[in-house]
Amino acid sequence: MNRRDVLRASTALSATGVLVGAAGSMSAAAADHSVAAKERIGPFRVQVVMFDGVEELDFAAPYEVFSAAGFFTSRPVEVDYVRASGPAAVTAAYGTRLRGIGRWAPDEADVLVVPGGGYGRRDSPGVWAEITRGTLPRALAEAARPGLTIAALCTGVMLCSAAGLTRGRPCTTHHGARADLESQGGVVKNARVVDDGDLVTAGGITSGLELALWIVRRELGPDTALGIEAMLEYEARGTVWARHSSAR
Repeated sequence: MNRRDVLRASTALSATGVLVGAAGSMSAAAADHSVAAKERIGPFRVQVVMFDGVEELDFAAPYEVFSAAGFFTSRPVEVDYVRASGPAAVTAAYGTRLRGIGRWAPDEADVLVVPGGGYGRRDSPGVWAEITRGTLPRALAEAARPGLTIAALCTGVMLCSAAGLTRGRPCTTHHGARADLESQGGVVKNARVVDDGDLVTAGGITSGLELALWIVRRELGPDTALGIEAMLEYEARGTVWARHSSAR
């Protein structure tokens, strides 16, 4: 028995019968997506956007959740780091150096995850520098298409705002940026995760776990999400605001 089978078998025992809290209550939209996911063919492809100054936990938590999903679903899961300015090394907020960044190819993804970082430091690498440079916001605006879910967390949502993706739409972000998000046209909801169909946003740094777990539940099913929670010894918390299925 390989490692994947061992993890799946051992975790399934602890996941069986676990009750889902507020973050796991599925809306009609989530249910529809779960049904649709079963009908899809091919791998579930996730790309995590990288840039200098990105917050470590912002990108690492969703990356781990989506990668772990492959242990609990028969559908192959592919997770990659990508960079709009090209596949070069990235230095994160606390000095972590990451190499092996992949090419920018949102047309090949099912989910594009946009982390935050550096929003409070306008003279340093991070979200503000990316907004000023303009390359990443333009790339995000051009990436939007039917079939792609753009999922942003923390101040990464402000990159989506700069791309014009949140205007007039339900969304959330880090508490320190909510006023800015609202002033730029976002319809801010006081929720841990806000699901508006092809745009899913989440609050501050640790909410990347809830963001990824919610999308896993929506796209790959509740058993997959429960398996990940048991494996990570983490239960999704907070409220998910989700629009009904007619929104997408």
